[in-house]
Amino acid sequence: MQVLKFGGSSVATAANINKVVAIVLLAVKKEPVLLVVSALSGVTDALLQTGKYAETGNEDYKIVLKELEQKHLNTVRELLPIQQQSATLSLVKQKFNELEGIADGVFLLGELSNRTKDRLASYGEILSSLIIAAKVNSVPFVQQWVDSRLLICTNANYGNATVDFIVSNQNIQQFFSNNLAQLYIAPGFIAADANHNTTTLGRGGSDYTSAIYAAALKASVLEIWTDVSGMMTADPRLVNNAKPIQQISYQEAMELSHFGAKIIYPPTIQPVMAQNIPVWIKNTFAPNEHGTLVENTSAISNNIIRGISSINKISLLSLEGTGMIGIPGFSKRLFEALANETVNVILITQSSSEHSICVGINEVDTDKAKQAIDHAFSYEISYGKVEPLKVETGLSIVALVGEQMKSHPGISGKMFGVLGRNGINVRAIAQGSSEKNISAVLSSIDVQKAINVLHEEFFETTFKQLNVFIAGTGNVGSKLLMQLNKQFNYLQEHLRLQIRVIGLANSKNILLNEEGVDLANWKETLLASPNGSIQDFVLAIKNLNLRNSVFVDVTANATVAGVYAHLLEKSISVVACNKIACSSSYASYQQLKSLAREFNALFLFETNVGAGLPVIGTLNDLLRSGDQVKKIQAVLSGTLNFVFNNYNGTLPFAQVVQEAQNEGYTEPDPRLDLGGTDVMRKIMILAREAGKQLEMEDISNEYFLPAKCFEGSVADFYAEMEKQEPHFKAIYDAAAAKGCKLKFVATYENGKAAVGLQHIPVDSDFYHLYGKDNLVLFFTERYPEQPLVIKGAGAGAEVTASGVFADIIRVARV
Repeated sequence: MQVLKFGGSSVATAANINKVVAIVLLAVKKEPVLLVVSALSGVTDALLQTGKYAETGNEDYKIVLKELEQKHLNTVRELLPIQQQSATLSLVKQKFNELEGIADGVFLLGELSNRTKDRLASYGEILSSLIIAAKVNSVPFVQQWVDSRLLICTNANYGNATVDFIVSNQNIQQFFSNNLAQLYIAPGFIAADANHNTTTLGRGGSDYTSAIYAAALKASVLEIWTDVSGMMTADPRLVNNAKPIQQISYQEAMELSHFGAKIIYPPTIQPVMAQNIPVWIKNTFAPNEHGTLVENTSAISNNIIRGISSINKISLLSLEGTGMIGIPGFSKRLFEALANETVNVILITQSSSEHSICVGINEVDTDKAKQAIDHAFSYEISYGKVEPLKVETGLSIVALVGEQMKSHPGISGKMFGVLGRNGINVRAIAQGSSEKNISAVLSSIDVQKAINVLHEEFFETTFKQLNVFIAGTGNVGSKLLMQLNKQFNYLQEHLRLQIRVIGLANSKNILLNEEGVDLANWKETLLASPNGSIQDFVLAIKNLNLRNSVFVDVTANATVAGVYAHLLEKSISVVACNKIACSSSYASYQQLKSLAREFNALFLFETNVGAGLPVIGTLNDLLRSGDQVKKIQAVLSGTLNFVFNNYNGTLPFAQVVQEAQNEGYTEPDPRLDLGGTDVMRKIMILAREAGKQLEMEDISNEYFLPAKCFEGSVADFYAEMEKQEPHFKAIYDAAAAKGCKLKFVATYENGKAAVGLQHIPVDSDFYHLYGKDNLVLFFTERYPEQPLVIKGAGAGAEVTASGVFADIIRVARV
């Protein structure tokens, strides 16, 4: 005997039922089949709704019943040839007459008992099974409709009855031994108590019905047909890259179903496991796909984890107190109080000090659980031996499941490490000694993010996904977006890294797309996007709560720099091209570094010094490997180097500066460069990274610009430079007379920093520095006389964007 069960979506319409019949007729050619069916999709809920309406005196129950009747009549008309419809249509009308009588009684009494609810709900499966029996009545096989209420016996716990397996097995075995049909059709979900009152087996109980039949008959196989191709490594509604599980053990399937996997009803496994009956989970709409095979042992796999599941709407109850330590019986009293109120405990954890015990329960049971526990421990609470019960709601449980976790070290560390790096706080942890699952309680807000990061960590062999939010779409930002677009396929193929730009913001507009912004036409899309501030952008990033999120700042805006702390506190890494944050007060700089460490995020700012040159990274590598910096000498302004490499007195100084700005080498206000402020910021950042507590006012600056150049607007600045041309010519002539070049040099030595224009002789490392190049010399304990040299382009949108790009990739590699 084979047992095939089809769920509500599989029998939702006449077209679907035809698919079911085709699958069943194919199976019955091999050996006899018992077909167990659910109600048509949505019918059980609608039937229960009629009871609620009738109980409250709402005559809409009649409308709902009429709609349900019409739905079933239409299904019959679509399913059966017209000459075969009459008897089945009459049968459907008869059943709805019975239903109307029950609902009328509820309406008159104004009372809906659990027993009556079960009777109402049972008609869904009865109707669907009778209609399907009529459909297969014409096939050349002996077939018989089976009333499950006559065979499956339960207690009188209406709504979720407990099966009496001894009686049920006897009934089933006797019935099938006395009948020789090749095809049996039975309604799932329903049963009866010892007094022959209709009971139900709980929502999802049709799976359970099929397992009860299969175990009693020692079936060769139990097939559960649904609308997906088997169990998945995670809920595909939450994880786009969820993968099918081809084979799984009974124990793993039970763990996954207990922790929220909806494909199979949790009690289903137990009866078939006892008889070692294989279970196939198949797709009605893709019958040739493999599906999932559930057997006694799971196949050896490279994936230690078999699947990830979750339960939502969980409450955490914590009982704490010094009066619990060393006193036996507290746990017994706690669970006894919950059991007396029929509260199911989903998760348990207790500290080794015995100072506290924590349990997870369904949120709907919270109030009665709290009352029961507070009453049970009222004496201890009143004398301060135990604190009043602490209740936390809005929680969920996420569980990793896999038999191969047993005695395999590092799984827990990997799990909690990746959750921590994504700012997901774990409220409680539980792991059984069998080591088949690790469960974590966390905020329901973080469930989708948690499941995605865990799935990526344990199952993704294709790529890691990085979700990037960029503030600033000017010169550097545009180049960065172009580079990201160009390298998308390369990164995915060679680094197994998928970088998706989820959000863009400029000074006016905010563009967000959870599936990724189309970088081929981002300008037009951003222009048409809603207005918003940087605060709105940050709020949207937090609310999206995506895994592996990175905020990239390619502005020069102080307000944007001011949001870093809020992002780091949410474990969102920050990549800053903007120098303002790192060159603000030392306390602010240290706070950001500290927040990054505390919340497992990265705060990277390589492009703050030297654009795309690896200056900060090299300095950090020296320090981490135990070296000590003695002195730093550097030309850190690509702008100033370009200006003094191109000024020789033949063209006005103002014209050379204008050319540098046109090339994109300067800050929006060139005075930040020419006044040395930008260089001061850069040497201060290097000094801080080298371990020195330094502020801007601690740095000496030998200005070469006349004071009047700092007055007024940028236009006024250019006008004043033209007036001051003799001053600039004199500076150049003085250097040229000595055979020297002019370079704006930054120095850090013995804890002091200085910047200023210097005459550079021909034997200096700085003499042969051309164009917009930067040069940094690190004199350290390991490089005392011959310094470590970093040289290259230190300005320009293209190289700066590439430095930002490199920092983004560094985030991904953590």
